[in-house]
Order: sequence, then structure tokens, then C-alpha cells
Amino acid sequence: MHDIQNEVDHRGVAIDEVGISGLRYPVTFDDGHTRQHGIADISVTVGLQADRRGTHMSRMIALVHEEVATLAPQELPIVLKRGLALLEAPTLAIALSLPIATAVIAPASQRQSWQTHDVTITGRITADTCTVATTVTTDVTSLCPCSKAISDYGAHNQRSEVTLTVTGTADAPYPLAIHEIVDLLRSSGSAPVLPLIKRPDERVVTMQAYDHPVFVEDIIRDVSLVCRKKGLKHVIRAKNLESIHSHDAIASLTFTG
Repeated sequence: MHDIQNEVDHRGVAIDEVGISGLRYPVTFDDGHTRQHGIADISVTVGLQADRRGTHMSRMIALVHEEVATLAPQELPIVLKRGLALLEAPTLAIALSLPIATAVIAPASQRQSWQTHDVTITGRITADTCTVATTVTTDVTSLCPCSKAISDYGAHNQRSEVTLTVTGTADAPYPLAIHEIVDLLRSSGSAPVLPLIKRPDERVVTMQAYDHPVFVEDIIRDVSLVCRKKGLKHVIRAKNLESIHSHDAIASLTFTG
């Protein structure tokens, strides 16, 4: 059958990205420490040469099915190289998003439960470069230092969303594992968030938050300092879902080394 995608395009206009998004596909995440099954939301895009009419989107599905059924971030550069050859493209990007759960222990009762975090792994390759970005978003508790300072007792506190993206290279694509990122983020707030919490745990967590007030500025600076000491390129964002204000508080920073 005639392959229209392979027709020559005479308009001379290259395309930065073309491909698929919103592909929901079963994936087993396995980084050697964490292994979980789930349905990932996947996008695959390529750069399209100026003389190409279209790209081969069915090959993108085949790439996901054959190469990403088990997602090991450490091996993503190999998958990207294979995909670049398969799709006959100058650039390729693959992004996979899925929830990953880690076990957490309540501080007093020692009850175990599962805390879920939003994870995205994004790989990009060109003729000269290859990067893998690991993004994790999780919840913490933050207690306002200003509220504590001006109040006779108590202080307003809220749940906060903290997102860290760590970028690796072809030689070191996964420099900080997801469970390590989770541990770092859960320690960045005033107190951790726990799904299963008994009254003795609530007492511990509440007092811990009161003893460790933080602004969004404090959260991102503390996380960034840890990443800098490890020599990691990173982006850190924090959002306080404010409990007494009609707005959220946000902060972000990027460190490229």
C-alpha cells in the first residue's frame, strides 16, 4: 500500500514536535528498588524533517508496546536510541506519567499505609544529547512561621504540594531514585502527610508541624541545597493550599549547575 507519510513535502517547513499524547497503556515501573504495575499516560513525539510529509505514529505505539512495557529509567537512553532509528527522526521525546505509592509508617502507632505520588519520567534525545528527567510530586504539611509568631497560641497550617524534577544524562540517567526523592520531599515541610493516622500519631504530627514552621521559600531552598550538594540539575516547585487565605502561595527555582 502507498505510504503517504513517506511522501516528500515541498513546503520546506520542519516541525519541532509531532506525535501522540494521551496514550493510556499498562506499564510495570521497575527501578531496582520500586516495582509497581499501573496504567501510564504516555506521549511520544519526534522532530519532523522539512522534506517529510508525516511521521509514523503506529511505530510510536509499537515502540511503547515493545520497549516500555517495563519502565526502567536507567535504560531509557537505550529505548530512545532505538526509537530514533525506528522513527527515522532527528529528535525524539517520550514522557510517561503514573502514580507510584510508597509505604509510610505513622510515628506513634507504627501503623503502615501507602502514600501515592505523581511521577513523570521524560526522556529526550537528539543527535548530540540525551537527557532523562524524573519528576515527583507529593504532599506535605506546612505551618506558617508568621502566623505562629503573631499568635498567642496556634498557627494556620495546610497541605502543600511539592514537585521536584531531577535531570540526568545518558551516562547517569537516573541520579536520584524515586524513593529518594520522596524521602527528601516528605522531610521538606513542617510535617509529613499520612493516610492512616491514629490519635497518638495526630498529636505527634501536629506538634512536629508547630515546631518546624516553613514558608514555601523555605521548602524550595532546603530541597535545592540538598540537590546542589549532590551535583544535581533540578527544578523545585512548592504550592501551599492556603487554609485561611483565598489564594495559594507558590515558589519555584531552577538550578543548572
